[in-house]
Amino acid sequence: MSVPNNSIVQRFEKLFYPRAIGIIGASYNPAGGGYFVDIMRDRFRNPIYLFNPRLAGEELYGYKVYSSILEIPEENPIDYVIIGVHSKVVPQILEEIGQKKVPFVTIFASGFGEIGQRDLEKEVLTIAKKYNIRIIGPNCLGVYNPEAGLYIGRGQSKKAGNFGVVLQSGGLAVNVAQLAVAYGIEVSKMISIGNAIDLSHPDFLEYFLHDNKTAIIGLYLENLKTEEIGRRFMQAAKACNLSRKPVILWRAGYGEATKKAIMSHTGGLAGNNKIWEGVAKQTGCLLVKNSTELAALGSAFKLTRLPTSRNIGLIGIGGGSTIEAGDALEKYNIKIPKLTEKTIQKMGRFLNDVNTNFSNPIDLGAQGALPNIYYRTILTLDKDPNISSIIFVKDPERFGNLQSSLISQMGFDQGTDLNKAFIKYIGKAKRLCTKPMICVMLKISEGFEEYKSRYKFKLGLLNRNVPVFENFDLAGMVIDRMNTYREFLQKYGKYPKNQII
Repeated sequence: MSVPNNSIVQRFEKLFYPRAIGIIGASYNPAGGGYFVDIMRDRFRNPIYLFNPRLAGEELYGYKVYSSILEIPEENPIDYVIIGVHSKVVPQILEEIGQKKVPFVTIFASGFGEIGQRDLEKEVLTIAKKYNIRIIGPNCLGVYNPEAGLYIGRGQSKKAGNFGVVLQSGGLAVNVAQLAVAYGIEVSKMISIGNAIDLSHPDFLEYFLHDNKTAIIGLYLENLKTEEIGRRFMQAAKACNLSRKPVILWRAGYGEATKKAIMSHTGGLAGNNKIWEGVAKQTGCLLVKNSTELAALGSAFKLTRLPTSRNIGLIGIGGGSTIEAGDALEKYNIKIPKLTEKTIQKMGRFLNDVNTNFSNPIDLGAQGALPNIYYRTILTLDKDPNISSIIFVKDPERFGNLQSSLISQMGFDQGTDLNKAFIKYIGKAKRLCTKPMICVMLKISEGFEEYKSRYKFKLGLLNRNVPVFENFDLAGMVIDRMNTYREFLQKYGKYPKNQII
């Protein structure tokens, strides 16, 4: 990008790391400004100033309430203000904020362009331009930055990661932040931008490009309002992707009903699907269809490396499940090639030939209950030149029955925790493997004990940098998009890393 590294980062410093914040419309009411008071209190480490003329002089949660931002002395600068009041009074409040030289504002209220109030929107932009205020929103939640103690939802993780996210929906922003943690990736910075009448996707893409705390980028996009914003978006997205910061794009609006909802949600047109597929191809963006795919793909980029081809080795525990997996994965242009004769001979040394299949996909049969067998199978596949990635299937909810009935016959001491044993062996395989590994953790039955077993297993693998997905379609999508990204980098001479254009 043409914007210098230090310039773009410094420009947003006061937004992401404010010296103090203000909340207008503060109250105990869990709506409006009261929502932000509740989620930010005792978490934001710098000063918080609360404003509500009806509660002036009182205290909320130990914070003094002021009537107006104009009451705050000049020596106490506020860098970021959240406006949590009705849209009709936003212009008046913005005038006062401008007089205090506040650089960044989030407008939480709806009631602007999305319902036809274009004049109100223009008035807000005119005031913002007059005072050099940058606007996030309206109709949004603003900034989540756990490193700085800025939050947009209750119970959000305090741990900062490397996943930068921009979304045109507040509710989805909260959901994606939680989903990301569930798949093993944490947020660096997340911005809910709503109608995006001022700051929009390209502004934050340009920031993420130079932000050394962001390595993976996720976007939820309903619309881009002008051709100029569209051009900047394409330039910034391509720059991020070529800098090995993959951009995952959830572009909403594929259905006619969805397009109508977008118009009423953020006041924009969704755009043509074919155009967006072309945009993705030109810029290297990776298209996904929902919040789960967005979080899952982000986690894969964090936890594992890029595959060198679309060839996978598939380890299953039953002929039926491997057939199901093969059908699902081939929809994503993923290949399941033959193994070399050397690989098959190696497997023959530790696998018996009863109820097993040494070809690809590999059916371990009853031996799939042995963690050491899984370990040796993964390492053997890792050495096969025909294989670039390994997908293995596991059903941890069966561990309980095996422990109570067959544990000693399997060669383990009575009382051995199979869940822990599998986590240990798979973690060891991960440390030794040179190829990406992904686990598909099947859900076979419901119940508290089954859920506990799945959760324990998933958490154990995520802590060892092994991605875990609930079905073959999700795993297939992830492998496909990671290969698509590698192919994009190769096209521009950016893969492998040491390759120079």
